[in-house]
Amino acid sequence: MKKKPFVTKEQLEDIVKQYPTPFHLYDEKGIRENARKVKQAFSWNKGYKEYFAVKATPNPYILQILHEEGFGCDCSSFTELMMSEACGITGEEIMFSSNATPAKEFEYARELGAIINLDDITHIDFLEQHGGIPETISCRYNPGGVFKMSNGIMDNPGDAKYGLTTEQMFEAFRILKQKGAKHFGIHAFLASNTVTNEYYPALAKVLFELAVKLKEETGADIKFINLSGGVGIPYRPDQDPNDILAIGEGVRKVYEEILVPAGMGDVALCTEMGRFILGPYGGLITTAIHEKHTHKEYIGCDACAANLMRPAIYGAYHHITVMGKENEPCDHKYDVTGSLCENSDKFAIDRMLPKIDMGDLLFIHDAGAHGFAMGYNYNGKLRSAEILLQEDGSAKMIRRAETPEDLYATFDFSEFKFPFDRWYE
Repeated sequence: MKKKPFVTKEQLEDIVKQYPTPFHLYDEKGIRENARKVKQAFSWNKGYKEYFAVKATPNPYILQILHEEGFGCDCSSFTELMMSEACGITGEEIMFSSNATPAKEFEYARELGAIINLDDITHIDFLEQHGGIPETISCRYNPGGVFKMSNGIMDNPGDAKYGLTTEQMFEAFRILKQKGAKHFGIHAFLASNTVTNEYYPALAKVLFELAVKLKEETGADIKFINLSGGVGIPYRPDQDPNDILAIGEGVRKVYEEILVPAGMGDVALCTEMGRFILGPYGGLITTAIHEKHTHKEYIGCDACAANLMRPAIYGAYHHITVMGKENEPCDHKYDVTGSLCENSDKFAIDRMLPKIDMGDLLFIHDAGAHGFAMGYNYNGKLRSAEILLQEDGSAKMIRRAETPEDLYATFDFSEFKFPFDRWYE
C-alpha cells in the first residue's frame, strides 16, 4: 500500500508562502469523514459516545470540529478541562480520567459536571473531600497480568500504574453506593496502538463480563462501559489498517452474547480514541535545508524532534513523502535529521527515498496525534504553527508559531533584557 499525502505539492507551496515551515497540517475533510465512520460503526448502540482524547491533539479548533460531529472530550488535566470548557464542551460531554490527581483538578471537573473516572480506590475519599461524590461515577479497571491475543498483540496491565484490581472494583462500587453514587461506569485501557480488528471485541468481553458480575454482586446500576482508546493506525505502508466498521460489529456480537441476556441491553458504550481519530489526518511539513556526505548520507530539515519526538524516543516509524517526487524511484538511502544536539534527532534512518534536493518539501505522515502535543523547547527550539486545511481547500492558521518572546515570557524582564529585535520571521 502506498501512503499518499492529503495535500498536493501545489497546495503546499501556496501554504508555505504564507506560513513558513515547519508546521503541522491537518485535513478537516478527512477528520470529519473518519468521525462519521466511527459513529456509524457503533450506531447500533443507542447511547454511544466518543470522547476524543484531548492529549492526542490539544487544539480548540480540532475539538470544535469533533464536537460538531457529536464527540465529547476525554480530559486528564486542569488545562485540558479548561480547553474543553472554552469550546463549550461541559457536563457529561467530558470524561475526566486522571491519575495522581491534584485536588483542584477534581474540584474543577466537579464544577463542570464532568463524568469522573477514578483511577484508584483511595481516590474515593479524596474526591469526597475535594468536590464531592457525584451521582454518576466511573472506575478504571486493571485486571493485572498480560493482555495477550492470538495475533500477538499484547500489553502488560500488571506493570501499569493505572486502575483498580478486580477485588477493588467490587469494594469501590459498594463504598461509592454508600456515599450516594447511583449510576456507574467501567473503564479499561489494556493495549496501545493495536492494528487489529480483534482488540476492542476482546476488551469488551472482559469488561462486559465484569459488568454483569458487578451488577449481580453489588446491585450497581451500570450506566455505561468505556472501551477507552488503543485502536491504532498503520504507520508503515505495508500494514493493513483497522476496519472500524468490523470492530464495531465485533463489539456488537459480544454485547449481545453477554450483556443482553443479563438484562443489560440498555448499557451505553463509550470510546476515547485519539490516534485513530486524528493520526492519519495530520502531517509535519518540513523543508530540506542541508545535505551532508560523511559516513552516511544525511538530509537536514528545518523541523526536528521538538516538532515530532516519536521517532527519537520510540524509534517509531513515520513515512516520508518527498513532495513532487512521489513517482520517482526510491534509490537514495538517507538519514533524515533535525538540528537538535541529540543523535536520536532523526525522522528516518537508512530510509530509501527519491533524491532529495535542497528546498524540497517533505511530508511526514501520521503526525496528527501525539505529534505537536508532545513538542518541547529543548535547545531553545520554538514550537511550530498548526494549520488546518479546510474542506474548501483553503488554509487556516489554528495556532501560530512560538516566538522568542513566548519562550522567555516567564523570566523577569526587569532583570534581563533580551534582544528580541534580532529575531527574524
